[in-house]
Amino acid sequence: MPLTSADFAAIWLTLQLASLTTVLLLLIGTPIAWWLARTRSWLKGPLGAVVALPLVLPPTVIGFYLLVAMGPHGVIGQFTESLGLGILPFSFAGLVVGSVFYSMPFVVQPLQNAFEAIGERPLEVAATLRAGPWDTFFSVVLPLAKPGFITASILGFAHTLGEFGVVLMIGGNIPGKTRVVSVQIFDHVEAMEYAQAHWLAGGMLVFSFLVLLLLHGSGRMQTAAR
Repeated sequence: MPLTSADFAAIWLTLQLASLTTVLLLLIGTPIAWWLARTRSWLKGPLGAVVALPLVLPPTVIGFYLLVAMGPHGVIGQFTESLGLGILPFSFAGLVVGSVFYSMPFVVQPLQNAFEAIGERPLEVAATLRAGPWDTFFSVVLPLAKPGFITASILGFAHTLGEFGVVLMIGGNIPGKTRVVSVQIFDHVEAMEYAQAHWLAGGMLVFSFLVLLLLHGSGRMQTAAR
């Protein structure tokens, strides 16, 4: 059998992590992207830079500071302990928090670009029809920004699947709890089990190629529709 039960457990855990992270990123990232696309505040630059930090910072740096923040002496750790939730490092919940931070720009930036591409005209037309802000957003903005949501969902999901540095720093390597596919590949290589590493790494390679192919195809369809 090319893949072991531990491999399948890592795959299942990774899919759960990527799915939950993508949903949370869409819920959190949509209002952030909308604000960034619409505001003229001086805070747009600093907030945009914070959102984009994972694009330039090494994953271990992000993982380290999140580990400190979620630890018993960190701001997040003290808050979760006050709620009776304990501390988040070396747990699945901790992986989710780290993944949300690490994959944030891959969701926020496509959404921001989609919102900015809508322009003012559709919003002005909705206003003349006496549509309220919420009605305008759900009836006009969301349908027009649908391609951006598709791109953001695919990129957020795919990027979370490939995480290594952040999840290793925050979650460690606990089988069935924090050991995701990237960590499992590292374990196989460290144990010189190259055949198993090839199966997992090859699967990730094929998946990444299909994601890029899907994004390219959807981009061409959007261009043709215009």
